[in-house]
Amino acid sequence: MPQQAASCSFDFLSALEVPKRLHPSALGLSSLVRRSVSARRHQAFKRVGRGRSRDLTGSQAASMSAEDRRNLHAFRDYVTKTLDPTCILSYMAPWFKDDEVQHIQAEKNNKGTMEAASLFLKFLLELQEEGWFRGFLDALVHAGYSGLHEAIETWDFQKIESLEEYRILLKRLQPEFKTTVNPKDILPKISECLISQECEEIIQGLMAGAEKMVECLLRSDKENWPKTLKLALEMDENKFSQLWMVDKGAKNAESKVLEDDEIETSDIQIFYKEEPECQNLSQNLSPPSGTQHSSPTCTPLKPRNYQLELALPAKEGKNTIICAPTGCGKTFISLLICEHHLKKFPQGQKGKVVFFAIQLPVFEQQKSVFSKYFEKLGYKVAGVSGVTSENILMEQIVENNDIIILTPQILVNNLRNGTIPSLSVFTLMIFDECHNTGKHHPYNMIMFNYLDQKLGDSSDPLPQVIGLTASVGIGDAKNTMEAMEYICKLCASLDTSVIATVKDNLEELEEIVYKPQKFFRKVESRTTDRFKCIISQLMRETESLAKNIFDELESVSQIQNRNFGTQKYEQWIVSVQKACMVFQLPDKDEESRICKALYLYTSHLRKYNDALIISEHARMKDALDYLKDFFTDVRAAGFDEIEQHLTQRFEEKLKELESVSMDPSNENPKLQDLSFILQEEYHLNPESRTILFVKTRALVDALKKWIEENSELSFLKPGILTGRGKTNHNTGMTLPAQKCALDAFRTDGDKKILIATSVADEGIDIAQCNLVILYEYVGNVIRMIQTRGRGRARGSKCFLLTSNADVIEKEKINIYKENMMNDSILRLQTWDKAVFKEKVLQIQIQEKLIRDSQGKVEPVPDKENKKLLCRKCKGFACYTADIRVVEDCHYAVVGDAFKKCYVSKLHPKPKTFGHFEKRAKIFCARQNCSHDWGIHVKYKTFEIPVIKIESFVVEDITTGAQKLYAKWKDFPFEKRSFDPTEMSE
Repeated sequence: MPQQAASCSFDFLSALEVPKRLHPSALGLSSLVRRSVSARRHQAFKRVGRGRSRDLTGSQAASMSAEDRRNLHAFRDYVTKTLDPTCILSYMAPWFKDDEVQHIQAEKNNKGTMEAASLFLKFLLELQEEGWFRGFLDALVHAGYSGLHEAIETWDFQKIESLEEYRILLKRLQPEFKTTVNPKDILPKISECLISQECEEIIQGLMAGAEKMVECLLRSDKENWPKTLKLALEMDENKFSQLWMVDKGAKNAESKVLEDDEIETSDIQIFYKEEPECQNLSQNLSPPSGTQHSSPTCTPLKPRNYQLELALPAKEGKNTIICAPTGCGKTFISLLICEHHLKKFPQGQKGKVVFFAIQLPVFEQQKSVFSKYFEKLGYKVAGVSGVTSENILMEQIVENNDIIILTPQILVNNLRNGTIPSLSVFTLMIFDECHNTGKHHPYNMIMFNYLDQKLGDSSDPLPQVIGLTASVGIGDAKNTMEAMEYICKLCASLDTSVIATVKDNLEELEEIVYKPQKFFRKVESRTTDRFKCIISQLMRETESLAKNIFDELESVSQIQNRNFGTQKYEQWIVSVQKACMVFQLPDKDEESRICKALYLYTSHLRKYNDALIISEHARMKDALDYLKDFFTDVRAAGFDEIEQHLTQRFEEKLKELESVSMDPSNENPKLQDLSFILQEEYHLNPESRTILFVKTRALVDALKKWIEENSELSFLKPGILTGRGKTNHNTGMTLPAQKCALDAFRTDGDKKILIATSVADEGIDIAQCNLVILYEYVGNVIRMIQTRGRGRARGSKCFLLTSNADVIEKEKINIYKENMMNDSILRLQTWDKAVFKEKVLQIQIQEKLIRDSQGKVEPVPDKENKKLLCRKCKGFACYTADIRVVEDCHYAVVGDAFKKCYVSKLHPKPKTFGHFEKRAKIFCARQNCSHDWGIHVKYKTFEIPVIKIESFVVEDITTGAQKLYAKWKDFPFEKRSFDPTEMSE
C-alpha cells in the first residue's frame, strides 16, 4: 500500500494506466485528472469525429479501445451506482451472449441491481469485438441514461458526484417517503428524471411503488432530479416537501433521522394464530337444541359467545357487515341470523332469504349447508347458479322456497329482464365475501337496484342487508383517513350502518381461531438458463419474421426492448393480434395473407412466452412438454407453410432442449427449496395437510407432475383445484371435478396436498389444512388474509416462497395495510351512530348522482347488414342478417351459404344440455386456416351451427370499417330470434 500511494503521488495518469492499483474515487480524483483524460479524448474526436472506429487505423482503434477500457474500469463505481443493466441489455444483444444476459438478469433478481451492474461491467470489459464501446454509449442513449452517457463521453463525473448528498438525505428519509408519498401522484411530474422502464415498474408496484421510486431516484443520473422532486411534492401539497430541502443544500437540511424498523426478509417470522374448524358445518348440522325436528343422533351446534356477539346487530334488524377471521364460523353465524329472521314473522307472514355466493364451489358448499340445517326445521331451500339456471323458472323458485342460494349474476339477469320485479320480494339478503361490492361486480349491480329504490319514490319495503367478509380491504389508501373513507364507501354500497367485529369476546376468539406462523423465504433463481437462451433465440427469429411480413403496423414495429417470459410481453402479443385483426388494405388477398401470418407468428410467440414462464417457476421439462403439446396440435390443424417452417425450427432445437431439460444441473432452485419445506414439514408431522397456491393453471399442472415424479414427494398424492373459466391454456375444471377434488382432499387421508389457484382462497371450507405455501403468489390485503386463513389447524404454518424481493415487499405491505384496516374499523366504530348514518347517506346520494349523470344509454340496434370475417385469415363467413338468437343466448347461422364456409369435426366431448345436443366443432374451411368458429348442435329437431363472436371480425359493408367484440351482448346489431317455421321453409 505505501508503494501504491507513492506511485500515485508521482503521476495521476499512471493510476489510470494501472487502474487495479487504485480507484480514482479513493483519492478524490481531482479535476486535473478529469481534464487530462477529457483533453486526450477531445483531441481524438477532433481527428476522427464521432465515428472513431470506422476511420482509425487498426493500431489507433486498439489504442482507443484500450483507453476506454481502462477509464471505464477506473470509474466503474459511478456506473454500478447508476446503471440498471437490464434496461439496456436488449440494446447490447450484438455483443452479449444469451447465457450472459441470463446471468445478469439472475444476478439482479438474486443479489440486487448494483451486483448485476458489476457483472455487466465485467462482461463488457472482457469484450474484444470492434465497436463495443460505441455500442455501449448508444445503448445508454436509447435507454435514457443521458447523464451517465455525458459523463462517460467526457470522463467527467462531477455532475453525478454532486448528487451524492441528496442520495444520502433520501436514504435517511426513506421510511417517511414510503408512508407519505403516493408514487402515482408525483410520477408524471418526475418521470423525466427516471428511465421509462423504471416508471413502468413503479406503476406496477402499487403500494410497493414508493420503495421502487426511492430506489430509482437513488440511481438517477439526471442533474435536476432533487429540484424536480421538490417541485412535484409542492405541487401535490405533500408534507414530505417540508423535509426535502434542496435550496440550501442537503447537508444543511434539518431532517429528522427515522429508524427503519423493518426486519430483514431473510429471517422474518411473523406469528399469527388461526382456528381449527371445530364447528364442522358439513358434518354436524343439527339445529340448536329446543328447535323442531332436532335429530337425537347428532350433537346440536351451540353458538359461541363471539359468534353471538357478531350476530347481535343483524338479529336486531340492522344492516350489518360482519368482519371476522376466516374460519371463525361466519357461515354458522349466517345460519343463526337466518333462523332468527324467519322465526320473527307473525303467523300469516313469511320471510324470504337470498344468500349470494360468488364462486361455484362455495355456492355448492353453502347450498348443502343451508339445506341440511333448515330442511330439518321445515323450511324449503333451493339453489340456482349459472350451471343450473337453464329451464328453471325463477318466479317459481322464489315463490316456493324460504331460502334461495344464488350466484349473484342470476339475480342481476332476472332483475334486468323483469322476471323478478324488485328486491322487495326478499326480506333478507346475505352477501358472502361482501368486500367484492364495487365497480361493475354483480353485487354492486344488485345494490344499485336497491339504492335506486331507497333513494327514489318507491314505498315498497327493502330487505335487510348482511355482508360477510374476513377483510373489508382499504383499496389504494395510503393512510388511516383514506382507509376510513374507503370502508365508508363499502358501507354505503351495502347500505350498512354497523361493522360488527369481535370486541367483548376476543379471548375466546383467539383460543378458537389459530393464525399460522408466517415465513418469508427468498430463494435464488437459476444463474444460467440455457433453455431460456434457446427459446429466446427462436422468439427473436419469429419476431424478425413477423416484422418482415409487415413492419408498418405500429405494434409490430415496437418489438425491441421487451423481456421474454413476462406478462408484459404477453400483453404486447395480445395488442398485436387485436391490431392485425382489424388491419385493412385495398388488396383484400394481401390483407388476408398478412393478418393470417401475423396471427400465426404471434400465437407461436405466445406459447414460447408461456413456456418460459413455466420454466421460470417449475421444471424445464414441464415447459418443453407444454411446447410439444402445442406443436402436436399445430400439426393436427391447418399446418400451412408458415407453421411448417416454425415447427421445423422448433424440431431442429428439440434434441438440445431435451438434453438441457434433463440435465440435473439445471434443476430449478425454487423447486429444491419447495421440496425441502415439504419434506421437513412432513417429517415433523406426517399427518400434515397442505394447500399450495400458485398463479396459473399451467403451473398447477406442472407442479402436480413434478410431485408425482419426485420419489421423495410422490407419497403426497397431489390433487388440484382450478377455476372453470377458459384460458389460452385449457378450459378449466368442471364443477363436478371441483367438488370431487375438494371432497377427496377433505376425506381421503392419502391425498395430503392440494395445488390450487385463487379459486380456493375465498370462502371454501377446508378445515383440516395446517400448511399453506404461497408459491410466487401474492395479491392484495384481502387475498393475504384469506389465503392465510386456509391454514386452519392448530400449529399451522404459512410460507411465502419467491425469488423476487418485490413479492416479499408486497406481502409485508399487505401486513401493514391489514393493521391500517383494523385501526380504521376501530375508529369508525367510535363514531356517533347518527353521524355514521349521515356519512353513508351522503356517499349514496353523491354516487347516485354520478351514476345517473353517466347513465348507460342502451345502444340502438344497428339495422344495417354486416359481414363476419374469420379473425385468423379474414375470410368471409356470413352476414348478420343470417344470424338467429336461440333461447336468448346462443347465436346460430341459418341458410345453406354458410355451410360452404366451415368444416366440422366430431366434438371430443359431446354433451347434451337442455334442448341442445353438442355434436361437433366447426372450423374455418379456408385452406390452411382451420380457425375454431364454434360448435354444431342438434337443437330439438334442427341441425344448426352455433358460432362465437370472439372468432370473428365485424366489417361494415358500406364503410369497410372493422371492429372486434369479445361478447355478443356488446355487439349492437339487430337480433332476430330463431324461428322453426323459417327452418322448415
